[in-house]
Amino acid sequence: MHDVISPVTEEVVATVPSLSVEETDAAIEKAHQAFQAWRTVAPGDRARLLRRFATLVDEHNEELARLEVRNSGHTIGNARWEAGNVRDVLNYYAGAPERLSGRQIPVAGGMDVTFYEPLGVVGVIVPWNFPMPIAGWGFAPALAAGNTVVLKPAELTPLTALRLADLALQAGLPEGVLTVLPGKGSVVGERFVTHPLVRKVCFTGSTEVGKRIMAGCAQQVKRVTLELGGKSANIVFADADLAKAAAGAPGAVFDNAGQDCCARSRLLIQASVYDEFMGLLEESVKAFRCEDPALETAQMGPLISSGQLASVRSYVQDVAFTGSAPDGPGYWMAPTVIEASSVQDRHWREEIFGPVLSVLRFEDEADAIRLANDTEYGLSGSIWTGDLGRGIRVARGVEAGNLSVNSNSSVRYWTPFGGVKQSGLGRELGPDAVAAFSEVKNVFFSTEV
Repeated sequence: MHDVISPVTEEVVATVPSLSVEETDAAIEKAHQAFQAWRTVAPGDRARLLRRFATLVDEHNEELARLEVRNSGHTIGNARWEAGNVRDVLNYYAGAPERLSGRQIPVAGGMDVTFYEPLGVVGVIVPWNFPMPIAGWGFAPALAAGNTVVLKPAELTPLTALRLADLALQAGLPEGVLTVLPGKGSVVGERFVTHPLVRKVCFTGSTEVGKRIMAGCAQQVKRVTLELGGKSANIVFADADLAKAAAGAPGAVFDNAGQDCCARSRLLIQASVYDEFMGLLEESVKAFRCEDPALETAQMGPLISSGQLASVRSYVQDVAFTGSAPDGPGYWMAPTVIEASSVQDRHWREEIFGPVLSVLRFEDEADAIRLANDTEYGLSGSIWTGDLGRGIRVARGVEAGNLSVNSNSSVRYWTPFGGVKQSGLGRELGPDAVAAFSEVKNVFFSTEV
């Protein structure tokens, strides 16, 4: 058994099983058996089940949100959005089973057609920073394509995943179609990688662990999608709406206490407006509300654990200014802004995964692109400018999978999401996600007499 600790109060909020290898194997075998029937469910019936699942998630939005506040320390506003995102993603992919059509390809001597076939059992490994939405990004398109899913939540944050599995059963999904397996990554997650009946692994987490998973999957030529670390740049040009960019910058990095691989944790400010922008930024940071996440006014809660808090604090030196945070129980840290002395500063180069913003000035467009790309990561980022042409040029020049111009938005379930370089492999969400959980089968029919 494993105690689940609230990062808000440091108290035990639940005790959940930590499954063994044998229990994991049994669940995978059950998912494999369920796959044989689930893949043959009529497309319209599979779509109706997914929509019913979405409806139940929507009806339990407040329950799921409150559970996430207790387990993860997310603000109540964020947690409601996260549960709503699971609902929306399920509804979006509920449209896929009846539209997953192949092609008829002109060939000589007959007719050639392609089919999208499900892979089998898909293993989804979910991190602790966004337990609900990232679970949905994996299981919704996988189920829509006709696969069954075994899902391992993070040890720190299993509660909402377990509740979602209950709701799936209530919606009518058969036993074994969606199974949540709490436990250690070295046991449950590792078995997803090594078990031959798991045909694909979706992992969101650190680059270091992602590399090990990729190497393990290679042993069986097993498909893998990796959404890994980030050190995204927020680039502010002198011709931007500086007040708007400064007002949005704290949320772009301090949301979820900075525990976000898309966090714009490197702020690049054009030299000619550096001092002006830093003044505006300081006002925004000091106004950013880090408080009890159950409060409707909260914009940021605590870090997830004492270990994460200690890790983040190890990066902090030469602070420019900070916001505020509560005293007392909980893993609290104030939003913190540091001016980088060079691109070699540890806080500038490494993913901190906490509420720390590193700031550096740049001279011109070419310099901004060079500095933004001077990282092993390439997940997300923002560009602030009043020049449309510059926005297009810089967006094409920055090496990242997801960019926003005059916005800090990274994720929309209608559009692809994923990274380049060491930020990951493959894409989630968007119209093509179901194909990533399918195998293309080609069949030729001879018409020769």
